[in-house]
Amino acid sequence: MKTLRTPDSHFDNLPDFDFAPNYLMIADGDGGELRVHYLDEGNKDADPILLLHGEPSWCYLYRKMIPILTAAGHRVIAPDLPGFGRSDKPASRTDYTYQRHVDWMQSLVEQLDLQNITLFCQDWGGLIGLRLVADNSERFARVAAGNTMLPTGDHDPGESFRQWQQFSQDTPEFHVGGIINGGTTTELSQATIDAYNAPFPNETYKEGARQFPILVPTTPDDPASEANRAAWGKLGQWTKPFITLFADSDPVTAGGDKIMQKLIPGTKGQKHTTIANAGHFLQEDQGEHIAELLAQFIADNP
Repeated sequence: MKTLRTPDSHFDNLPDFDFAPNYLMIADGDGGELRVHYLDEGNKDADPILLLHGEPSWCYLYRKMIPILTAAGHRVIAPDLPGFGRSDKPASRTDYTYQRHVDWMQSLVEQLDLQNITLFCQDWGGLIGLRLVADNSERFARVAAGNTMLPTGDHDPGESFRQWQQFSQDTPEFHVGGIINGGTTTELSQATIDAYNAPFPNETYKEGARQFPILVPTTPDDPASEANRAAWGKLGQWTKPFITLFADSDPVTAGGDKIMQKLIPGTKGQKHTTIANAGHFLQEDQGEHIAELLAQFIADNP
């Protein structure tokens, strides 16, 4: 598998992002290896909080949350999915599959031997993370889901998602920072937009970002549909704490929180919160508030 690696200089002096990089190697599924980047902050003896980002962001999205969570005594792990951030980027669109991303994050969890995990997942972080929870229930203690889903293709994804999917394939330039700015309720500074663009020196580095929207199962016979249905079967038996923290202004995932609350037993009795003044990238709009709610969720469910 041919891969691209963004030069380290692209990540120099990013605003509010003074975190040390960490790396591990994982099998790429094609006979080679990928270098995966992750942040590992806070008390190394504490139970971990796993923060999974989505499309087309990277762990920079969690920079507002990490200091609050570490100050509360937690260890925070925030990886970059392959194809994003400081992780290696497979160069071909066909190298990106849903199952491979689940396998790649499974490898990270196993290599770091994470136990008693609290997962916070957004966007594709949920499509991947909820599969990990279903398949590794013994490793996960709690789940917090924000603006995400676990689609099987058995239901209409909605017009907003179809428009996004079409845009992602048709736009001549996939402007990552502009896309994230468009998915927030606040106007991002140019420096922040540039930070989201930093992992992608040119369009050749964006094959994963372009491929992810069409990997979302939208038909019942999608390659990932059966595995996601099986995951829902397991999540339907999940009784450990599960909270939804969805934004009030995200047309793509609106209503997903109610579905989770209906289908996942662990949601019962939790302090589900609608995050005010937040768009799809709610960590960017209200990261500090979400971190406080997440810390309280952990404290309330020891």
